[in-house]
Amino acid sequence: MPFPPPEEIKITYTTADVDLSAFHHYFDEALAKIRDEFGQRHSLHIDGASVEVDRPTLANVSPIDTDLVLGHFQSATPAEVDRAVAAARSARKTWSGMPWQERVALMRKAADLVRQRKFEIAAIMSVEVGKNRFESIGDAEESADLIDYYCDQMQQANGFIREMNQITPIETNTDILRPYGVFACIAPFNFPMALSCGMSSAALVAGNTLVYKPATDTPWTGLKLYEIYRDAGLPSGVFNFITGRGSEIGDAIVEHKHVDGVVFTGSKPVGMRMFHRLSERWVKPCLMELGGKNPAIVMDSADLEAAASGVAKSAWGLQNQKCSACSRVYVHQKVADDFVKLLLEQTNEVVIGDPSQKDIYLGPVINEAAVRKYEQAVAQAKADGEILVGGKRLTDGALAKGHYVAPTIVKAPLESTLFTEEFFVPILAVGVIESLDQALEESNKVEYGLTAGLFSANEDEIAQFYDEIEAGVTYVNKRSGATTGAWPGAQPFCGWKGSGGSGKGGCGPYYVAQFMREQCRTRIRE
Repeated sequence: MPFPPPEEIKITYTTADVDLSAFHHYFDEALAKIRDEFGQRHSLHIDGASVEVDRPTLANVSPIDTDLVLGHFQSATPAEVDRAVAAARSARKTWSGMPWQERVALMRKAADLVRQRKFEIAAIMSVEVGKNRFESIGDAEESADLIDYYCDQMQQANGFIREMNQITPIETNTDILRPYGVFACIAPFNFPMALSCGMSSAALVAGNTLVYKPATDTPWTGLKLYEIYRDAGLPSGVFNFITGRGSEIGDAIVEHKHVDGVVFTGSKPVGMRMFHRLSERWVKPCLMELGGKNPAIVMDSADLEAAASGVAKSAWGLQNQKCSACSRVYVHQKVADDFVKLLLEQTNEVVIGDPSQKDIYLGPVINEAAVRKYEQAVAQAKADGEILVGGKRLTDGALAKGHYVAPTIVKAPLESTLFTEEFFVPILAVGVIESLDQALEESNKVEYGLTAGLFSANEDEIAQFYDEIEAGVTYVNKRSGATTGAWPGAQPFCGWKGSGGSGKGGCGPYYVAQFMREQCRTRIRE
């Protein structure tokens, strides 16, 4: 029986109701294809032209096997940033002046191309990031849905054009949202396609032009996004692709006088630096989704099997390298021992290895710096509490060639900074609480407020959790991921406090409008 077309195989972060034999067949085909492309040299793309920089390239190595060079990418300087911003600035009149319906049509072509190429994109992400197959295809699938969802917002708002009230019979008043101009889009490594697609497509469909910089660890995925927009028919200069070290060109992008706004996903320290450096002459939009230290609360009425499953999936998915990952658990003292036993069973079943291969769940962390962070956190865990499982770098066999570390659970006193510091590595802190009031107080102590989860069968506890938790994305009794699994149009992804910048997040109904500014048009007709 023939396999269905790749476009018909849809997998999200929490659902996989498809023919898995077909899925693995297409994934294997894509892996074979991209392996033939390893080690190639790649250019910058500015104003539709390939650009080479007269300096050594950056080797893009796989975290699975650091002897494996995926490609050689340009190391841009502030001079290339100037060229990219100039190209975007030159293209903005044509792009913003295009009828919004035409922009939407081009962007929907881009979404279609993502779906057509999703297995190739997923295979690249698997070897470039260390994502397992299901995480990788979910990332690619979400990318297409994000583009379409933001196109829907433009259509539903009629291009954000609204007729207003009349003060006199001879006047007409129209409210319109218009693009700012040139946006810098700076992407993270962990969701290199979905977050790049989400940020860039919202800015583009709103009529802005872009200078796009992927994370230093994931330039190949970023290049594939450039190719999608190019092949969809976006005019030259609308989307410009530059690679390089953030330490060398990050400030040049953010502080450029002709950059009208920044959209960024990454760490809180870097985001706050951008925020303070962006607005010198006047306030510019700075749309940010930053870090998280996301709690799950397990009450004594909870389904403990569901809670253990949900926490394990959120803690170990992508090696805890998600802004939404569960990194701390507050469990009621009456069920603490039983819950921890189930959680350890779930963790011990995790299969570790090359995540591009079938049936592997947990891959490597992204780079050597992440390994060092893990080792520092493990030392802290040994000093503060009791390590229940894990706590070591993995070096057996083929794992020695990559950045592999063991998923680690530590039981610690609530005053430990293991519950407040973001590590972005697979370490989960477990604390025992006496009541929901105490769990909420502990949960809200941190500077972050991205995601949070509760497991309870008590309706009063559920209502209190929703009302009092300081987080923008909340889940109750989510077996498939205690604090993870947001999807466009279903779970708006908004960070509170140190986890966000605007109070309205991606995946939600207010995102596109943030890339536009309001203009009132009054006309008098005698």
